[in-house]
Amino acid sequence: MSSEQFQAAHSSIYNLGTRLLQYLQEIRQSRLSEGDDTKSLETVENDINRALTALKEQKYQVAVIAAMKAGKSTFLNSIIGADVLASETEACTVCRTDIRPIDNHATSKLLEYRQGTRKPIEIAQGNSEEIRTKFIERTHEIRSKANTDQVIRFELQHPIEAISNLSSLTGFTLVDTPGPNEWESANFSTVALKQTALEALRTCDAILFILDYSSFKDNTNAELLQDLIEQRKEFLAQNTGKIYFILNKVDRKAEKDRSIKDVMADLKQALIGFGIPDPIIYPASAWQGLLAKLIKSKVATKEHKSDFKNFFLARYIEEDEDGDPFVPKLSEIAPKALTDSGIPRIETSVIQAVVQNSGWNFLSDVLAKIDKAAKSIEDTLNTKISGWEMDIKVLKQKVEEYKKRSQNAKIKVENVKKSVDRQKQILVRGFTQGIDIFASRTKIELQNQIDQIAESKIGKSSGTKKSKYPSTRQTQTNNDIDWGEIIADFGGGIIDIFSKSVGKIFRISVKGGESLFKALSQSVPEVFNDSDLSVSENQTNADPYIIRVKTNQDAQNISKTINEFCAPLIQSFWLDTQDKLVRDGTTIRQELALKIQNDIQQISDELSNYLEEALQVELNVNPIQFPSFEFSGIDAKIRQQQEIFRRMKKEERIEKNCCNTKIYYVPVEYEDKQDFYEIDLHQTLQLINLKIDEQVARNREALEGVIEKQIADDFRKAEQQINDYIKKFQNDFDNLLKERETKQAEADQILTALNFQKAKLNEYLQELKSIQQSLDTWKPV
Repeated sequence: MSSEQFQAAHSSIYNLGTRLLQYLQEIRQSRLSEGDDTKSLETVENDINRALTALKEQKYQVAVIAAMKAGKSTFLNSIIGADVLASETEACTVCRTDIRPIDNHATSKLLEYRQGTRKPIEIAQGNSEEIRTKFIERTHEIRSKANTDQVIRFELQHPIEAISNLSSLTGFTLVDTPGPNEWESANFSTVALKQTALEALRTCDAILFILDYSSFKDNTNAELLQDLIEQRKEFLAQNTGKIYFILNKVDRKAEKDRSIKDVMADLKQALIGFGIPDPIIYPASAWQGLLAKLIKSKVATKEHKSDFKNFFLARYIEEDEDGDPFVPKLSEIAPKALTDSGIPRIETSVIQAVVQNSGWNFLSDVLAKIDKAAKSIEDTLNTKISGWEMDIKVLKQKVEEYKKRSQNAKIKVENVKKSVDRQKQILVRGFTQGIDIFASRTKIELQNQIDQIAESKIGKSSGTKKSKYPSTRQTQTNNDIDWGEIIADFGGGIIDIFSKSVGKIFRISVKGGESLFKALSQSVPEVFNDSDLSVSENQTNADPYIIRVKTNQDAQNISKTINEFCAPLIQSFWLDTQDKLVRDGTTIRQELALKIQNDIQQISDELSNYLEEALQVELNVNPIQFPSFEFSGIDAKIRQQQEIFRRMKKEERIEKNCCNTKIYYVPVEYEDKQDFYEIDLHQTLQLINLKIDEQVARNREALEGVIEKQIADDFRKAEQQINDYIKKFQNDFDNLLKERETKQAEADQILTALNFQKAKLNEYLQELKSIQQSLDTWKPV
């Protein structure tokens, strides 16, 4: 499905929906003037309006992830078609930036969103240069002040050249995410940056990894792949169609270097090794692409033209018929230079992937919603026609029987609700277990780090003698979530995916060579690298979990080092846990929603079958729908709950947060013994564990609340749909009986009007069928 086909399908659905809405409003207006309250059609009209609104507002997010200096900002600028994002040698991305398209004639703006506030703050507006300058200034200010303003994201409203001709993609959003070494270079809570990248992997419609041609195998890029890919192999393998790897800066290839083809072959093998079965890789020169776009659109500055001449012009020198070289005009070179940059090919592929997958699913959901509305109108018309043709006494009997049947249907719905509540509690139990695993495994790892310090002290003080102080080091037990048991409780094995793969919630691992002892040895070398680790003369009998130092400064350095080592470790473990729980929770929610859908659908079908037999009329199936555009996602629910708590904290001064990953500052206590300072590692560990327990309590409440609310919302949507169906026919019957008793003399005219309305509706139904057939030819595999 190309972007042009998507645009055409989008327009067809919107135009048809708009005409159907107008047709329905005319029917309602006519009936209102006759005394019919038209309640049976009010819900149908609301459904059409929701579908049309979704068509106008649907967002497609494309995340761009890269290690620092891979050229991410330049790549984004080349897609945007403007030199608007700062590209410096230092890390520029301090938090997520959403780039949203606006009309070419609208004023570009840079907005800033802060924690605890709903309305953004305008940072800059105007041309690209003005916004870029203000953006750089604000980024530097945030870094220098450790983000005291609690900025959580930026929004750049700017025309995006790549989609300028696609009005159906006005919700297309480029998401600029901070890379791994930007997490390390920022001097404020860097975990929030990693959280942004993980969320992008879970929620975005396409993900672009930008890799540096000259160094994609160095430590930086290996870390990027390891942190974001290696531990999520199964998840990424299931989403390969939306993941792209861009080998940027290929213009830097020298004559003596290996061919780009060979480098890409090596990169492909490396990605396969990381668990990507068939990686999609494109070479690119984002800088060349940007400059070519600026020149082509006649907005290039003198500096831009100079850069193009210095770096790329030599490749486009031509020869005349005499063999003499000459330089074409830059405007003549620009189109070919743009093609050679690889940027247009990437744009086409990514946009096509978005519309082929997310776009197709979205249009299909919207079309299904409109189709359901049209067929609901058809059922109303058929019911009225049949009711006018039936003997009134028989009709009244059918109506009374329908009331009994509908009450029975409601009882069955209530039974489904009880079943859902049981399954919901089982699911929550699984998430509780996952959070508890985070706590226990994190405590084990920190205990091991403390034990390493004690063991090192014992080894230095007693040589090869076995210590009388046994290690408290714990081994990690296999305490993964037993999804198999939880799934079995659902009955019917509705969630097969987890019964086949009971994976680890997260992998407790410390980066190679890192340890708390090593960190202390570097920060306080005179204490931890000295053969005499204590001022005590009798070290043999000393408690190895007590550190004695001579100065208050050494004690403070130890306290700082413990915090700086343990905080990121705890935060990283929690992010991996939350990432796994949210991904698994999303999958399970989909499966449970499908079960709810099927159970309620069965009840609805039984009611439809009775009505068909009773009225001797053909009725449509009332499909119980959970369209994707009405499900914001678990991540969005968590963010929403975070914002509620943050506002409470700001307005009511309540110290409460949820799913937040704040840096832990544990008061590492040390006692002044006059001649030395003493730090008790046991006591320090207890304080750290207390902080972990506090976070566990917050996050358990948040995640469980989100899961419970989401499943409850799913059931309410299904329940609402069958209740609307029941009420629709009840209202139709009530109005029909009223009309039969008061307008019997007008029966022929009424039937003529109903058949005319039905004939017009048939045209819409045929058009809906035609659009659906066209969509089916583009259905993604």
